[in-house]
Amino acid sequence: MYAQKFQVEVLICGERRPCPLEWLDQFSMRNFTNSADFDDTLPLADGRLEASFRLTPKRFAEGFAAWLTQRGKGEGQPVQVEVKLL
Repeated sequence: MYAQKFQVEVLICGERRPCPLEWLDQFSMRNFTNSADFDDTLPLADGRLEASFRLTPKRFAEGFAAWLTQRGKGEGQPVQVEVKLL
């Protein structure tokens, strides 16, 4: 089920860092996208996530960035998310 491994980095106010596990966990457990694509995700550590093949890195990055921005994690700026396959 969790066949893909993602590296997830966030860019906030020009600073790049691995996404905190807490944010990945909150999004995976309680996202508001109404998309089944995000159901099969498993946060592992800061910047590490496993996902099913139903979810592409691009789709995850777009949905997660929108959610983080909406939650105010970007300190008033849009949050950018970069996701790479490992």
